Amino acid sequence: MSEAKEQGLLAELPGDLMMWVLIISELLVFGAGLAAFLAVRISDPAGFADAQDHLDRAAGGLNTAVLVTSGLCAALANRDGAQGQRKQARLWLAGAAALGLVFLWVKAIEYGDKLSAGIGTETHPFFTFYYLLTGFHAAHVVAGIVILGFIACYDSPRNLETGTAFWHMVDLIWVLLFPVIYLLR
Repeated sequence: MSEAKEQGLLAELPGDLMMWVLIISELLVFGAGLAAFLAVRISDPAGFADAQDHLDRAAGGLNTAVLVTSGLCAALANRDGAQGQRKQARLWLAGAAALGLVFLWVKAIEYGDKLSAGIGTETHPFFTFYYLLTGFHAAHVVAGIVILGFIACYDSPRNLETGTAFWHMVDLIWVLLFPVIYLLR
């Protein structure tokens, strides 16, 4: 493929190319984690199902709705920023970040409930994966909230595209984690 054609394809990506490199690498890391979870689950399906019964599916479902809604806020921020409506874009970014905080609060309650019941990473391999995958995701939510704050301050259309792409990756990962960890039998 010619260099001009490659630049044309890359130029069509919203935001910054390096963010897309990060997003793809993060999706691969989470994909490997989910593949490992499923591979270990095959060796003990009954134990995984019993362990899974200790999860709060309602809290996981609530967090799914919270993150999907925050993704909508981020998309609306991107739209308004592209239309030059900077104040409105910042309000949508604040909404997305606030919903990210709600997600973390619900997740902290879930972790607290598990830990107070004596359920930790050593309880069962299911919980090793549960804490590892959802904790790593929560760290990405924190990073995403920081990114949303930065792009609210430096809200060029390119920054909005780049930052909201990261936030959508965080949403996507949760939409994959939730059914596999909370629902799949």
